[in-house]
Amino acid sequence: MVAKRGTSAAVSKASERAAPSPTLTTVDGNESSPLALDRLIHERIRLAIVSTLAVHEMLTFNELKALLETTDGNLSVHARKLEDARYVACVKGYDGRIPRTEYRLTATGRQALERYLSHMEALIRRVGEKG
Repeated sequence: MVAKRGTSAAVSKASERAAPSPTLTTVDGNESSPLALDRLIHERIRLAIVSTLAVHEMLTFNELKALLETTDGNLSVHARKLEDARYVACVKGYDGRIPRTEYRLTATGRQALERYLSHMEALIRRVGEKG
């Protein structure tokens, strides 16, 4: 017997994968430390993806690629990391015979972005106080 791709067993295995938790660290409970940044969002392209989706309800792969001025491969890799963390939802379908991939920011992603921005604001205030 040969297993087929997309069988219910394969689908079950894929759905059982746990999403990796975002890489958020604190140093001695100090969330205003630069080391407490959400490293998943802090990377330039991923921050751009999340920020862009925060102001657009939905964008297709090609729209997002054009706005960010990035390559297919770069966008695919970084969007997948955000999708794995459940920060971004990806829906694949067809527009006629043309493949269409749509991205939306999830509630988890929006909360992560808000935490990230609050953290950056706290860092900026802290630097201003010492300067």
